[in-house]
Amino acid sequence: MATAFHEFGDRRAAGRALAQALTAYADQADVRVLALPRGGVPVAFEVAEALRAPLDVFVVRKLGVPGHEEYAMGAIAQGRVQVLDDEVVNRLAISGAAIDRVVQAERAELERRELRYRKGRPSLDVSGCRVLLIDDGLATGSTMRAAVRALRLLGPASVVVCSPVASVQAAAQLRHEADEVVCLGTPTHFHAVGAWYVDFSQTTDEEVMELLAWPDRPA
Repeated sequence: MATAFHEFGDRRAAGRALAQALTAYADQADVRVLALPRGGVPVAFEVAEALRAPLDVFVVRKLGVPGHEEYAMGAIAQGRVQVLDDEVVNRLAISGAAIDRVVQAERAELERRELRYRKGRPSLDVSGCRVLLIDDGLATGSTMRAAVRALRLLGPASVVVCSPVASVQAAAQLRHEADEVVCLGTPTHFHAVGAWYVDFSQTTDEEVMELLAWPDRPA
């Protein structure tokens, strides 16, 4: 059901608001917070800090339509998971060769980010844990769907998709993928995630690495 909604100041403010909807997960030893970089990291940082839970990244890359890269035709995630939006691919008659070229390029960027963000550190162990999987917004939901499917391969007890804002369609689709979807707003007229933030400036690699190394991060 669509709800009335007002914009957030920035991603950190959105994270603080989201944390208030997740207080049931505070101080729970089996809870892990995973962020979709880059934009999801400032949001997830505030959630992890409020819940006193471990924080890590879960790297996913959108597959943009050739020539219209801002429009998603799918996504890839760590673990060689790939999700395609068949409706978009078929409607635009995108060839398999064209898809392969986009996947190859995005796979290289995914691997670059994994190496840079982790700096040799292992990823959090999520086996048997309740995972809060966080992004700064969900437009088509394709990136998050890839993340959920990849995360399932690591054996979590449950996957909870969390976002400050989402389109009605993305939220509905993700309820079929995740164990739970927590979203503060699902505006009826959803044009872009950035429209629901006063400050939606790009999150940098440096900011991601700084937040992942926060001094009070739980072990």
